[in-house]
Amino acid sequence: MRWMDRRSTLGLMAGVAGSTLLGRGARAEVVAADVPAPGYQIESGAELRVLRPSKFVAGDEKLFLENSEKFAKETGVSVRVDQESWQDLRPKTAVAANVGTGPDIVLAWNDDPHQYPEKILDLTDLADYLGKKYGGWAPLAETMGKTPDGKWICIPVGASGGKMVHRQSWMNEAGFKEFPKDTAGFLELAKALQGIGHPVGFTLGQAEGDANTFCHWLIWSHGAALVDENGKVTIDSPETRQALQYGTELYKTFIPGTLSWLDPSNNKAFLAGEVSVVANGISVYYAAKTSDDPNIKALAEDIQHAPMPIGPVGKPTETALCVNAMIFQHTKYPNAAKEYVRYMMEKDQYQPWQEASIGYWAHSLNAYDGNPVWTEDPKHTPYQKIMTESLPYGYKGPLGYASAGALADYIVVTMVSSAVSGGASIDDAIAEAASRAGRYYR
Repeated sequence: MRWMDRRSTLGLMAGVAGSTLLGRGARAEVVAADVPAPGYQIESGAELRVLRPSKFVAGDEKLFLENSEKFAKETGVSVRVDQESWQDLRPKTAVAANVGTGPDIVLAWNDDPHQYPEKILDLTDLADYLGKKYGGWAPLAETMGKTPDGKWICIPVGASGGKMVHRQSWMNEAGFKEFPKDTAGFLELAKALQGIGHPVGFTLGQAEGDANTFCHWLIWSHGAALVDENGKVTIDSPETRQALQYGTELYKTFIPGTLSWLDPSNNKAFLAGEVSVVANGISVYYAAKTSDDPNIKALAEDIQHAPMPIGPVGKPTETALCVNAMIFQHTKYPNAAKEYVRYMMEKDQYQPWQEASIGYWAHSLNAYDGNPVWTEDPKHTPYQKIMTESLPYGYKGPLGYASAGALADYIVVTMVSSAVSGGASIDDAIAEAASRAGRYYR
């Protein structure tokens, strides 16, 4: 598949380059090329309103707001930053798109910009500049940022990727020295952990990040997908049935209540010692590492991060929650908006922001592989190449109105949650998913 071939090649190249540099004793750093800035002429009296998802780690919010204040002081442009809950960001974005008023800039989820290509600005000039200066765009960033005709309609800011966050000591107690690399081994680990009173827990509610991460990994790891490369609905397949049968067995090892979990739920359960394994970004570790509670802070040493296990498909099938900066055409100040996005992506702002959140939002521009945050703590490193190693939620098909709509409708999440929990038969869950997907992919 073109996704895997491309990202694997780039990941290997980046890994070789990185190991060569560090092998020579060079300290990791972000290297930027000498490229002339676009030179946007900021409109007189410009003021901007920015809409973004609410914080999940405190460092993200703190540095984002500080960088916005710096921009305002340096340019004289007033900047208002509004933050919405993860569940409310998409409907608020849709309202702004449909009524033609509201925020100038939105840090939108995943392929949401592809729902409004005719209502947002062409950012190809800005994307070309940033790519040339910072070593090019990661594969997932290119996929998210471009329309099929190669026009950039958003600037991918970063992505939060899901890894298997687990308690090392409990895994050892269950008789495992290393986290299993395949789905068969992982099921055995989950059963063993449940047997010693430490169940696993994966989000199955309508959660933008964690439920999508787990449920898409589950079907992809078995070779299933909602659609094929041409956008034809293919979810009714033997591979989907195999995935849901596996998921049914795995669900038996879950802590009760995961059907209603949202994005904060597994973090809370893990930190409370209620579960041993979750699929999550680095936010669980961040919360433990920065906690004022000595009992929670002590967990940081026991927390480890492992890749999502590889299933029968025989290759990695991880995904990531992306945030993409898009600028509405209804803005009165398009140059100021472009300049703001450029400013926030530049090294002086982006690197400290990434460091403050210990890499919660993995970078979209390759040069930020050199940010020391990825090597100063080995527990950060598994998240370094999220945007090189991850597939888009719309995989295997093209991004556009259909992929964005299907994702927003939680088709895959609903299918998985209903089937594995016994809320619906596997055949009925698949049939419902195929029917719903067909409303988008026509």
